[in-house]
Amino acid sequence: MRLILFFLIILIVATSAVYADNWPEFRGPTNNGHAKSSNLPLKWSEKQNIKWKVPIHDRGWSTPVVWGDQIWMTTASEDGKQMYAVCVSLKTGEMIHDVKIFDNENLPRIASMNSYASPSPVIEEGKVYVHFGSFGTACLNTNSGDVLWQRRDIICDHEEGPGSSPVLFENLLILTMDGGDVQYLEALDKKTGKTVWKTNRSTDWPEENDYRLAFGTPLIVDISGNPQLVTTGSKSAWSYDPNTGNEIWQVRYAGWSNSSRTVAHEDMVYINTGFDDPQLWAVRLGGKGDVTDSHVVWKIEKDAPKIPSPIIFDGLIYMTSDKGILTCHDAVSGELFWREGLGGTYIASPIYANGAIYFFDHKGKTTVIKPGKTFELLAENQLDDGFMASPAVFGNSLILRTKTHLYRIEKQ
Repeated sequence: MRLILFFLIILIVATSAVYADNWPEFRGPTNNGHAKSSNLPLKWSEKQNIKWKVPIHDRGWSTPVVWGDQIWMTTASEDGKQMYAVCVSLKTGEMIHDVKIFDNENLPRIASMNSYASPSPVIEEGKVYVHFGSFGTACLNTNSGDVLWQRRDIICDHEEGPGSSPVLFENLLILTMDGGDVQYLEALDKKTGKTVWKTNRSTDWPEENDYRLAFGTPLIVDISGNPQLVTTGSKSAWSYDPNTGNEIWQVRYAGWSNSSRTVAHEDMVYINTGFDDPQLWAVRLGGKGDVTDSHVVWKIEKDAPKIPSPIIFDGLIYMTSDKGILTCHDAVSGELFWREGLGGTYIASPIYANGAIYFFDHKGKTTVIKPGKTFELLAENQLDDGFMASPAVFGNSLILRTKTHLYRIEKQ
């Protein structure tokens, strides 16, 4: 009996350790790009530190999500007429599920840089939720691959194609729908797919539909034990009660087509204002109503990204502009410590793990730096194709999706 009890304890501890490594959504388990890994590789190439490499059919920019031995992502035919959820084995790279979710006809054209499968899935024990924007949302059983429910009536005109990823909060799956025609959030019961609440955006919209678009993913923050859903859109960012969808505060700016995900540090959130004149604003939490004049602490008006999300570590905030200008600022004051040109074009968001920050460019280069108030390059790595999807991490493995392949990168 003692021997059996001993092995049960070992199994429980091992299982808990595996679940702690899961990468359940875009930007990981803490929503900020931080990985728990203590031994990610710093260097790799097509011939070094590749555990496996497998092709992913068709075209999709969604970030892979990982749960146990399963890696899930979405993909779609280039014309969007077929949309899929695919799952490969973390251990071997072999295909576990390849499920066609939707068939479509006469889809609108999207931006050439985008795909019809850009929103990232979100996963939990036994279920994965896939989202293709206006083209449909579905919940799948991760063991069988069966579709448990789907919705095709949550729509807006994305114009450039879908981009916002869903988030889970307690029993809700929350979708962001910022189109040129309508702009709203909708929360679904994750068990049934039925609508629990729907909240229309409130702001002063310009007449041109293009300037109403946004592609951001919300962030859940905790304010003295009370959750808030912080989300960017065209011309404004908002905070909502995720249980009800009621608006709590709003901050106004000039930007639009927002894609970069908000990050949080202590009592502030860091909001990217979007296209035209991208800026990063530090907004103190705890306000109500219009907080534009009362809670914006500082603004960075140069070298802010349009698409990649920033990352914070040890009180410093790092961000790379779309054109590869990497900067390091004090997260409290906004003070600039250094500015470095990496070259390349950046769409994927960075990650932090074990004393290193990784940045992934459009042509397959990864730049690895040591965080700190002076710039220190640790490594540069090159793969055959470029990154549109952001990375995932499981244990001591990097899960990287290029435009054509999925890699498991690990020290060999």
